Amino acid sequence: MQRQTRPLHSGWTLHCLGGPGARPGLPEAIAASVPGTVHTDLLAAGLIPDPYLDLNEITVDWVGHCDWRYDTRFNWQDDGADHVELVFAGVDTFAVISLNGIEIGQTANMNRTYRFDVRAHLRAGENHLSVTFQSAWKRGEVLASQYEPRPNNYPGPANLMRKMACNFGWDWGPTLVTAGLWQGLALESWSKARLARVRPEITLDGADGLVRLHADIDQAETALSLKVSVAGVTEVLPVSGGAGTAELRVKSPELWWPHHLGSQKLYPLTVELLAGEELIDSWHRDIGFRSIRLDTTPDDYGSAFTLVVNDAPVYVCGANWIPDDCFLPRVTPERYAERIEQARDANINLLRVWGGGIYETDAFYDACNRAGMLVWQDFLFACAAYPEEGDLPGEIEAEARDNIVRLMPHPSLVLWNGNNENIWGWFDWGWQDVLEGRTWGQGYYLDLLPRLVAELDPTRPYWAGSPYSGTMDIHPNDPNHGCTHLWDVWNDIGYEHYSDSVPRFCSEFGWQAPPTWATLTQSVHDNPLTPTSPGVWHHQKATIGNDKLLRGLKGHLPAPQTMDDWHFATQLNQARAIHFGVAHMRSHRPRNMGAIVWQLNDCWPVTSWAAIDGYGRKKPLWYALRDVYAPHLLTIQPRNDGLAVVAVNDRTLFWRGPVTIKRMRFDGTVLAEWTHWRLCADRLSAAELAIPADLATPGNKRDELLVATMHDSMAIHYFAEDIDLELPKAAAEFALERTGEARWSLTVQALSLIKDLCVFVDRLHPDASISDMLVTLLPGQVHEFTIECVGELSLSELTQSPVLRCANDLVQAASGAGN
Repeated sequence: MQRQTRPLHSGWTLHCLGGPGARPGLPEAIAASVPGTVHTDLLAAGLIPDPYLDLNEITVDWVGHCDWRYDTRFNWQDDGADHVELVFAGVDTFAVISLNGIEIGQTANMNRTYRFDVRAHLRAGENHLSVTFQSAWKRGEVLASQYEPRPNNYPGPANLMRKMACNFGWDWGPTLVTAGLWQGLALESWSKARLARVRPEITLDGADGLVRLHADIDQAETALSLKVSVAGVTEVLPVSGGAGTAELRVKSPELWWPHHLGSQKLYPLTVELLAGEELIDSWHRDIGFRSIRLDTTPDDYGSAFTLVVNDAPVYVCGANWIPDDCFLPRVTPERYAERIEQARDANINLLRVWGGGIYETDAFYDACNRAGMLVWQDFLFACAAYPEEGDLPGEIEAEARDNIVRLMPHPSLVLWNGNNENIWGWFDWGWQDVLEGRTWGQGYYLDLLPRLVAELDPTRPYWAGSPYSGTMDIHPNDPNHGCTHLWDVWNDIGYEHYSDSVPRFCSEFGWQAPPTWATLTQSVHDNPLTPTSPGVWHHQKATIGNDKLLRGLKGHLPAPQTMDDWHFATQLNQARAIHFGVAHMRSHRPRNMGAIVWQLNDCWPVTSWAAIDGYGRKKPLWYALRDVYAPHLLTIQPRNDGLAVVAVNDRTLFWRGPVTIKRMRFDGTVLAEWTHWRLCADRLSAAELAIPADLATPGNKRDELLVATMHDSMAIHYFAEDIDLELPKAAAEFALERTGEARWSLTVQALSLIKDLCVFVDRLHPDASISDMLVTLLPGQVHEFTIECVGELSLSELTQSPVLRCANDLVQAASGAGN
C-alpha cells in the first residue's frame, strides 16, 4: 500500500475561550480557515477592524491575550493501513490536540513539524478534531517564572519560547500576537514503511555533479529498496537497518548560478521506496548543482568574508528579508514570487532571512531557486539572550534538525547563520553584568548549531552570528573580520559616515523613510495628516524615529516645512544614504565583498528601512538599489587627497572602454574635460582611475559638478551638499503618450539641471507604477518614463507638485525662491 495523504483543511470553526479583555458578544462558533490565524478569521467575520489601519493594532490587542479553540469534524473509513498519523506542518504555538475527546499530543514550537499516531483513536464514520491554543502571553508568564531574567531588546517573552520573535513587536512591526494552524495538516496512512527523512547532499566534484543521498525509513519487518534518479542517472540499492544511502554522479551537468552570473538549471531528484516491485512511498525535489564555500582567509587587512559559488567569488548585493505579513498564511506562493522578482529586478542577488522571523515555507526557497536568488538563512534567534536550560534546548535541536533537512535540497540556500546580534549584545549591550554568569545562547551558536549543520548539511558553510568576527577573541563587530552591522550611522550620525570604514562584509545597515503616499493614505486617515499626527506617529515604531529622520537631513537637505516636503525629503534622503553607502563599499572590492541593506520588505504599512513597503509598493530606495547594485557600476569616490573614478564589474567578462570626465556648471557649460582611452575592469573586480587634480578642483563648488561616463554608465559628483548648492528652479518640456491599454510614456526634456527627478504616479492612481525614479538630467538631456496605469492620466496632473518632485524643489522652497 502506497502512503496516502488526506488534507484536513475544511469545516473548521473557531471558538473564544476567554482571556484578559475578551470582547463580549462574540459568536459561539466563527468560521475558520486552515491554514490561517485567529486574527484573519476574526477579520473575515467582521468581528475586528483591520489591525493595519490607524490605531487598530491597539484595539485588537485583546486577541493575543485570549485562549482559542479550533474544531472540525471529518469522516474516516478504515482502509486497513497499519499506521495512520496526524501531521501538522505548522502550529502557532502552544496547543493541545484532541481527537474524539482524547488528548493525542501538545505543541510548543511554531517552527517544526509535529506527527502523532492516531490509528487507535480514529473511529469509522465521523471524527471530532480539536486544537486548543493557549495565549502565548499567558505561557510567557509561566516561562518567565521558570527562567531567571535575561536581556531582550524588545518587550515580550520571545526569547523564552520558539515563536516568531517579531510577533511581539519590533522597531518596524506591530504587536500582533497570533495563534492558529498557520500551515496545513493532514492524515497520513501507510503500511510496511515510509520515508521518514530524505537528506540529499548536493555539490560538485570537479566538473561532475554529486548527490549523496541519505534516507531514514520507518518500517516493519519487510525487504525494501530505494530507487534514486536524477538527470538520467538511476541507482537502486537495498535498505538496511531503517536507512538507505546512495551516491549518484552526473557527468558535467549544467550548473545553477546566481542570476547575475548565469542560468538556473534545475534537475528533478526522485526517491522511490519499494517493497519488491511495489511503490510504497516517494519523495521529489528540484535540485541544482553548484558548489559553495565561505572564504575567511587571513590577509593584510584582517580576514576575508567572501561567498564563493562554483569557484567564483560573489560580491553580495543583498537585502534583509523579514516576514512579508504579520499573518503568515496570507503570504502565498504568488506573493513570494512577486516579491523575489522585485528583488531580482533591483539587482539584488541575495536575501538574508532574518533570525527574528521564521524559516519561510518551501514556496519562498522554490521561488529563489528559479530566480537565481541566493539565500542566507538565520537560525531563529534575535536581539536577546536565550536560556540553555529546561525544555528550550530540546525544542531548538528538534527545530534545527527539521529545518536543516527540509531546506538543504534548495540550491539557493548558501549559508547558515547562528543568530542576529546576540553575540554583539553579549559584548556591548551590558548583558554580562545583567546575566551574572547565566546562559545566553553561546552554546547554541558555537556548539549545537555548527554540530548539527556539520552532521546534516556538510556541503554548506555555517557562521555563528551576524555580526561576528569568526572568534570570541575579536570583537564581533570588528570591520576587519567577518560580517559587520553599521547602525551607529542611522542612530547617531549622518550617512556621510558610511565612508569612515571599509567593512569586509556589511550584513546590516539601513536608513528609514515613510512608505509610499498611496500606502500611507490607505492605512492612515488622520485629518490633518502630519508627520506627528496620531496614525502616522503610531506607524513609526523606531525609538525617536521621526527625530532621526529630521536629524539625518541636516547637512544634506533643507528642513521640510510641509507634509508633502517631509514625505519627499525623507524618502529622497533614504535613497541617497543607501546609495552612498553601497557605492563606497563596492568601490573597495575585493576588500569588501558584500552589502546587505536593511531591509527589502515590510510586514505592514509603516515608516521603516524597507525598499518595498507593506502593501508591496516600491519606494525611491528600490530604484536607488537597482542603480547602485547594477553589475556595472561607475562611481566617483574620494581617494587619498583627491578623487578617483571607479569601475566595478560584477560580470564574467571584462569591462573596458574610454572614460570621459567633465567638470561642468549647472547650466551645462563645460569647464574642463579629460578622456582616458582605456579603463579596464577585469571580470568580478574593480578598477580605479585617479582624476587629475585640476579637473577635480572646482572654481565654484556651489555651481559645478563632475560627470564621468563609460559606455552606458554615468557617475555624477557634486562638490557640496544640496543645502549649499545653487540648484536652479527646475525647468523642462514634457510630452505624454498612451502606448498601450494600460501603458503610458512620459518624455521629459530638461531645460535646466534637474536633480533626482521623481514622478509619484501612486498619488494619482494607487496601483500605478513607473519605470524610473531619482533621474538626474543635465540641460538638454531627455528621459522617457514608462508608466503602468489602468486609469486615465493627464499631462497637467503628472507635471504638478506633489506628483512631480526633484531636489531642486526642496532647495528652492527653503530659499523662498520656489514661490
